[in-house]
Amino acid sequence: MASIRDLKKDIDLLMSLVLSDCFYVMEYNSKVNNEEIMKIAGEVIQNHRELRLRVNHPDGKDNSKLVKKYYNSLVADMLSAADSSLEKLSAEVKKVI
Repeated sequence: MASIRDLKKDIDLLMSLVLSDCFYVMEYNSKVNNEEIMKIAGEVIQNHRELRLRVNHPDGKDNSKLVKKYYNSLVADMLSAADSSLEKLSAEVKKVI
C-alpha cells in the first residue's frame, strides 16, 4: 500500500484538476450556465474535504486487512467522485453545443 501522505497528494491533485476544468469551462465558454458549473465546483470541494477526512480516520486500525480494504474503497470513491463531476461538467458543456 502506498503511504497516506501520497494518497492525500493524489486526492489533492485529482480534485484540483477537476476544479480547474470547471473554471476553464467557465472562462473560455461564455454560453454555459455559470451557476450550474459553480454547483459542480462546490460538489468537488465538498468531496475533497470528505475524502481528506476519511484518509485520517481509517476503520479497524488493529487489523491490516481491514485497513487495506478501507483505503481501497476510499480510492474507488475518489475516482468515482471525480468521474461523476466530470460527467456532469461534460453534460453542461454539451447543452450549449
